Amino acid sequence: MMDVNVYKIGMSGPDDISGLEQLIESGEIEPEDIVAVLGKTEGNGCVNDFTRGFCTFVFRNYLATIMDKTEEEVEEQVAFVMSGGTEGVMSPHATIFAASEVDGEASDEKSLAVSVGFTRDFLPEEIGTMVMVKEVEKTVLELMKTAGIESKDDVHFVQIKCPLLTSDRTIDAKSRGKDVVVEDTYKSMGYSRGASALGVAVALKEIDESELSDSSILNDWSLYSTVASTSAGVELMNCEIVLMGNSVKSVSKYRIGHSVMEDAIDLEAVVEAMRDSGLDIDKIPSDEDRERIVNVLAKAEASPDGYVRNRRNTMLTDSDINHTRHARAVVNAVIASLVGDPMVYVSGGAEHQGPAGGGPVAVIIEK
Repeated sequence: MMDVNVYKIGMSGPDDISGLEQLIESGEIEPEDIVAVLGKTEGNGCVNDFTRGFCTFVFRNYLATIMDKTEEEVEEQVAFVMSGGTEGVMSPHATIFAASEVDGEASDEKSLAVSVGFTRDFLPEEIGTMVMVKEVEKTVLELMKTAGIESKDDVHFVQIKCPLLTSDRTIDAKSRGKDVVVEDTYKSMGYSRGASALGVAVALKEIDESELSDSSILNDWSLYSTVASTSAGVELMNCEIVLMGNSVKSVSKYRIGHSVMEDAIDLEAVVEAMRDSGLDIDKIPSDEDRERIVNVLAKAEASPDGYVRNRRNTMLTDSDINHTRHARAVVNAVIASLVGDPMVYVSGGAEHQGPAGGGPVAVIIEK
């Protein structure tokens, strides 16, 4: 049987691991049980956001030191998924997932199950293509088995950290006579996020692979996953995948549920995700309900048409601030106002992650 514990720690900066140190020193967490660190760092969330890599290095180095392992060995055990950008009132933080095998028997009650896996490294010319879709699909299916999740309906959030293209990576591809999907490094983030999300959608049979081709990616917005959350970064060349769901083979005291925001101010979808997780609420959670919420995980993006509920906005036309930064701030404020806590995980850029302009939202609660 699997036991999963989840911890949320505030961070004063991308190198602040004091919260994790306290949990380990107190005996609350055994470092060997840590399988994933999901962080929100306070950079710009764009190509040159080095807070993601910096934060990953600090956590990885610390765990390697206390476990007497190399950093490479730690990377084989732990997925470090750092999402940059804490605009508005979003508070920088990390969510730590620890999993262990325990004695016990399966019951009718489903509890939080988490599994972590990694695709192979991608060549620059493979980023944002069907090659990435198929590799992600394969890994997701493997992770469902590892987590003891038999039904796709019990998968509620699939968090992926995926690579992007840099000038050097594009030059490398061209030196070998290969073309990349796009030469604009920022746009490459969207292609990578989109292809990764579609890999989840195919694995969970949300769409059929026959509907997909390279030309579908970032073109056909009718194709999407309702549980994928993907974030691109310069600090890796593979996809790191954290699959979260509920399983009868877990004895965790936590549970997860999800819904899909149709747009950036879809408060009702956040409430529905809370209900799906097991909270018995009408519209606004009580203080007691709020205390049971460990974290809310969501995707955010500016609608491609530049409108929200028939009202024009300037997220896509603001030359000073990138639209992903606007979207993160808006969705975080919507969720924070409901849960009474601005320390929630909101990642920008939701290509093929929920309907255009919207995105998946998941809630982890203590049962």
